[in-house]
Parts: sequence; C-alpha cells; structure tokens
Amino acid sequence: MSSETGVETAAGARHRATGRRMSTGRAGDKIFVSAARGSGILVLAIMAAIAIFLVWKAVPALQDNDANFLTSEDWNPNATPPKFGIAQLAFGTVVSSLLALIIATPVAIGIALFIAFYSPRRLASPLGYVVDLLAAVPSIVYGLWGLLLLAGNMEGVSKFLNTVLGWIPLFGGDSPGRNSIFTASVVLAIMILPIISSLSREVFVQVPRANVEAALALGATRWETIRMAVLPYGRSGMIGASMLGLGRAMGETIAVAMVLTFVPGINVHILEDGGSTFAANIAKSFGEASTTGRGALIASGLVLFVITLIVNMAARAVVARRKEFV
Repeated sequence: MSSETGVETAAGARHRATGRRMSTGRAGDKIFVSAARGSGILVLAIMAAIAIFLVWKAVPALQDNDANFLTSEDWNPNATPPKFGIAQLAFGTVVSSLLALIIATPVAIGIALFIAFYSPRRLASPLGYVVDLLAAVPSIVYGLWGLLLLAGNMEGVSKFLNTVLGWIPLFGGDSPGRNSIFTASVVLAIMILPIISSLSREVFVQVPRANVEAALALGATRWETIRMAVLPYGRSGMIGASMLGLGRAMGETIAVAMVLTFVPGINVHILEDGGSTFAANIAKSFGEASTTGRGALIASGLVLFVITLIVNMAARAVVARRKEFV
C-alpha cells in the first residue's frame, strides 16, 4: 500500500512539474508573440509617422509651386514664383539604380557561388570576410574613389560603348564624358555588390545537402548541380538580396553627389555628363535652400519614399510566388 502511495506521489509530482513547465512555456510563448507583434506594429507606426511628416512639410511648397511637380524638368524652388518638378530626378534615380543592379547582380551571385561551392575551404572564409568588409566602407570613400580615380578612366570606356552600342539610345550621344549617369551606376554597383553577394551566399549555404548529393549521384557536373539544385532553391533569396541592393542604390547620396555633374534637363544618353538623383539633389541643395526650397526637397524625398515602398512590395510579391523554394 505504501509503495502504491509512493508511486502515486511520484507520478503526481512529475505531473505537477510538467504542468508548471507547460504553464511557463505558454507564458513565454505569449510574451514572445506579444513582443513580435509589438515590434511589427512599431515598424509600421514609424513608417506611417515618416510619411505623415513628409506630407506635412511638403504640402506648403507644393501649393506654391508654379510648375507640374510630376512632369516638369526644372528645379528652381527658390525662384519667385517657385518652379520645380521631379521628372529629371526620377529618371536619374531609376536609371542609375537599375543599371547598377544589372551590373552588380551577376557578379555578386558569381562571387557567392564561388565562395560556397568552388573555392577551397581555407580560402572561402577569408574571401567571405573581405566581401563583407566592403559593405562597411563609408559612402564618402566610394565617392572619393569614384571622383578621383574611376571617373578619370571612364571616358575611354564611355567612348568604346558609344562606338559599339551607339545605336541604342541610352548609349548614344555626341560627347561621352566622365561624370555621367553611367559612371555613377558603376560606383553604385560596387557599393551594392557586397550586400547582394553576402546574402546570396548565406542562401546557397542553406541548400539541403541531400539535394546536392542527389544531383551528383545522378552524374551531374558541378555546374549542372548548381543549376538544378542550388539556384532554384535560392531564387527567392537572390531576389530579396537584389531588392535590398536596389534600395541602397536608390537612396545613396554622397557617392552619387560627388561623381555626378548636375546638368538641367533629362538626357537619355547616359554616357554624357550630367544628370541628378533624388538623394544627390537633396544633399547638394538642402543647405542653401529657402523655406519653400526645403519643402520642395522634402516633397522629392516623399516620392523616393513611395518608390522604395513600391519596389519592396513588388519584391515581396515575387518572393511569395516562389514559396516552394523557401
């Protein structure tokens, strides 16, 4: 009888201990869920506050504007009456960012594949550290390098592209120069390359080893294995990494402001000197702007904010369609 009572007592103690652990676990889950939900709401609230602030500061300048804000190429908010539009800024921002993405993405993915699958293990880690360190280089360093070294050597490249691809309007023109949208795009491509490469490498490393070994067991070469097992699995990750790089390219300020020479008006020939972007224009003009001028710059920042949101939403939509590879 005493033994049965002892067994029941021990069982009851274990049950009570298990109940306490489960209760503690449920409390921890509730705290975690609440913290995660609160963090998400906080991010949305911050974004909404930024949007409200930008609209609040931009409305007075937009009301005083004597030109079409969306289609005008003039930027003279300090005139009487003020006249300013974002057509040139939007063109320069979108073209330079997309061109930087086109240049950087294949190189970045190639670097990520080399580090993850081709390089010796002793070399892979140091190479990864070097690529990651490029992301920590300040923007002004890239700007100085682009202004003092790269721009001086871009005139020959621009003339070559103009000769070979001049039949394409973007690469046409009569006087290819050094401080052009194309030069700024190259600087931006180098700046976003480590971001895309680092994130893509982390995605490739997470590919299930069984998928790779199965492809090799079927007689596939290393490239065929990457094409059939690695790239499909990491497609959504590569898209996300590219969109993060595009976001940085769109918002880059100092490097573009130092490399790109401002010339009024839209010039579709990206090899010729001149052009501007939202961020570069804000950096160059904010210090000398009047009250209306600052409002105009804030209005342009609002447009950049909206464009960035649209790009990120489009990226999320593309990634959501590839959930089978996540």
